[in-house]
Amino acid sequence: MRRTYMTIAALSLVTAAQVPLGAQSTYHQTKPIDPANIDRTANACVDFYQFANGGWLKNNPLPAAYSRWGSLDALGEDNQANLTKILQASTTAPASAPRNTKLIGTYYASCMDSAAADRMGATPLKERLDDIAKIDDRNDIVEEVAEMQKRGIRVLFGFGATQDIKNSTSVIGGARQGGLGLPDRDYYFKTDPQSQEIRKNYVAHVQRILELGGTPASEAAADAQRVMAFETALAGAARTRIELRDPELNYNYRTKAQLDSMTPHWKWSEYFEHLGSKDIPAVDVQNPKFFATVDSLVTNAPLADWKAYLRWKTIKDAAPLLSTAFVNEDFNFNKTLSGAKEMLPRYKRCTRAADAGLRDAVGQMYVQQYFTPTAKSRALEMIHNMEAALRERIGALAWMSDATKKAALTKLAAFTEKIGYPDKWRDYSTLDIKKGAFINNVYAVNEYENKRDLDQIGKPVDRTEWGMTPPTVNAYYNPAMNEIVFPAGILQPPLFSATADDAVNYGGMGSVIGHEMSHGFDDQGAQFDPQGNLKNWWSDADLAAFKQRTGLVTSQYDAYTVLDSVHVQGKLTLGENIGDLGGLNIAYAALKKSMEGKPRPANIDGFTPEQRFFLAWAQIWRQNITPQAQRQRILTDPHSPGRWRTNGPISNMPEFAAAFGCKPGDPMVRGDAVRASIW
Repeated sequence: MRRTYMTIAALSLVTAAQVPLGAQSTYHQTKPIDPANIDRTANACVDFYQFANGGWLKNNPLPAAYSRWGSLDALGEDNQANLTKILQASTTAPASAPRNTKLIGTYYASCMDSAAADRMGATPLKERLDDIAKIDDRNDIVEEVAEMQKRGIRVLFGFGATQDIKNSTSVIGGARQGGLGLPDRDYYFKTDPQSQEIRKNYVAHVQRILELGGTPASEAAADAQRVMAFETALAGAARTRIELRDPELNYNYRTKAQLDSMTPHWKWSEYFEHLGSKDIPAVDVQNPKFFATVDSLVTNAPLADWKAYLRWKTIKDAAPLLSTAFVNEDFNFNKTLSGAKEMLPRYKRCTRAADAGLRDAVGQMYVQQYFTPTAKSRALEMIHNMEAALRERIGALAWMSDATKKAALTKLAAFTEKIGYPDKWRDYSTLDIKKGAFINNVYAVNEYENKRDLDQIGKPVDRTEWGMTPPTVNAYYNPAMNEIVFPAGILQPPLFSATADDAVNYGGMGSVIGHEMSHGFDDQGAQFDPQGNLKNWWSDADLAAFKQRTGLVTSQYDAYTVLDSVHVQGKLTLGENIGDLGGLNIAYAALKKSMEGKPRPANIDGFTPEQRFFLAWAQIWRQNITPQAQRQRILTDPHSPGRWRTNGPISNMPEFAAAFGCKPGDPMVRGDAVRASIW
C-alpha cells in the first residue's frame, strides 16, 4: 500500500542497505568512539560537529562515485557486499533450489548482462514507443498513461492504494501530483544562475535521450522544448514541499462522481479499467489544482506535445537499464545535480535494483543469513526502555494540561513496533522473470507490485505491511498506522553494538528510536489519533503552546546557512528537527535512568558517559558532500544537513552544555528566550 498524501517520517534518506547487528562487518572503525575521528583543535562549545568529526572528515574524502559519504554510507558498502554475495550465488542455483532463489538469480543475471543490453539498444522499448506513435485521438491518452503507470513508468501523476486518513481502517485510491523530470517543482521557476543552467542542460539532455530512442535530431530538438513546456505547466500547478507537509490540506476525498466533475475530460472510469482495477469507490486527491491542470492539458495541449512527453518519460525511466549509451547519458546529466564524478560499478547498481524490485525475496534471504533473533530482542528491549522514558517525560511536561497528557499517553501506548523484517512475506508465485532484456523484468516486477497494491483498495488495512526493505539503513514512523519501524539494516554500529557501552548505544540507536517516537508527536504526527486518524486530540491552549515551541525550532534552523547564502528551510525540515530534538532528550533520559543504582561507569579515552552519548550522536551524521548534492537536498530533503542535525538539537540541551562545560554566550548554547524544548 502506497502512502499518497504525505511521506512517512523517516530517519534519513540513506538508501543503501547495511549490515545488521550480529553480521560480520568490514567497517574500519573498530572502537565505538574512535579518538582519531575527533578534532582537538576545535572547540566543542563553538562547533561540536567539527570537534566530534573533524578527524574523520579530513581522513575520509568523498569517493568519486558518490555525491555524499558519511558513516552510514560507508557501512552501506559492507552490506552491499553481503547482498551481492547472495545475488551472485543465486545465479548459479541448482534446479532444485527454491523458486524465489531462481527468481532472484534470473533477475540479477539479466541486470548484469551488459553485452546483451548493448546489442539490444532501444529495441526493448519498441512496443511502448510504437503505441505512443499510434496515438491519434485524445481518448487514447488515458489508456497510454495507465499502461505506462502499470509498468512503473513515472508519468503525469502517481496513483495507488492508500489509507483513508480520516477512516484509517479502510483503503481507498490515492492520486498524487507528479510527472516531473527535474527533482522538484521549484527547479522550473528559480531564476538564480545555477537553476537557469540546470534547465538549459535538462533540455539538451531530453533531446539527446529522445535521439537515442530513435527520434531524428531535428525533431528531438523541438520535442525537448515541448517536454519542457509540458512539465513546466505541471510544475506550476504542483504544491511546494512545504505545502505537502500539511495532511489536512492534502486530504481531498472524492467519490467517482466527484472525480468526474473535478476533471470532466480525464475519464477516471476508463483510467481505472485500463489499470485493471474497476472497483475503486473513492480517491484521496492530494492536489485538486494539479489534476485540473492535467484535465486542461488533455483538451488544450497539442497531441504532438503529449506524444513527445510520453516518449520522453518512457525512455528516461528505462535509460539506466538499457545500453551503455543510454546509461552514460543518464549519468552525465544526473551528475550535474549530484556532483558525483564516476558511475557506480554495474554490480552495485544491480544489487540495489534487486533489493528494490524483489524486495521480500531478497529480504528474506538476507535476514536468514545476517539477522538474528537475539538482535531483534535487544532492539525491542531498548524500544521499551525508550517508551518508558517518553512516558515519564510527557507526564512531567509543565506546558501541557492533564487532559492532553492523557491523550498523548494513550497514543504512545498504542504504538506498534516493527523490528527487522515483516511477519508476512510477499508471494511471488504469479511473478514471471525471464532471461533477456532487464527492462522487461523490471516492468514485470512493477506490474506485479501495481496489481498487488491496487487489489488492497476496498479491503481492510493490512497492518503487517512494511514501507522499507529489511536490509535498508533507515527507520520510520507512519502516522496513519501509528507505528515505529526499524529494518534489520539499521541495528548495527555505529548506532548499536553489543560490545559498546550504554552511553554510545543510547546516543546512537537510542536517539534513533526516540527520533521515530517523537514523529508521533511532531507537527504532522501530532494531528493523528492513536488509531491513525487525522483527528485533533489537543486542547486549544495546549495546541497554541505546542505551535509556539515548534516555531522556535523553525526559526532556529532558518538561520543556519549552507553554501554561503543558501539557508536550511526551517518549515520543510521541521518534522525531522523535532524528531532529532525529541529523540535526543528521550534517549538521554533513558541513559540516565539506566545508570541509576549502579556504580558510575568509568571514563573511556578521557570522555565521560555523558560526553560519549553526544559524541555517538554526532558520528552518525558526519558526512562529506558535494556542493551540487547539498544544494539539491536543501531544496528537496526534509532533513537538515549533517552539521545542523548534530549541532541543532544539542544546542538546546542544558545537559550538553553541562557535559562539555559550555557557558552562556557560547555558540553551542542557545539562550533561554530562544531555546526549544518540546518533548
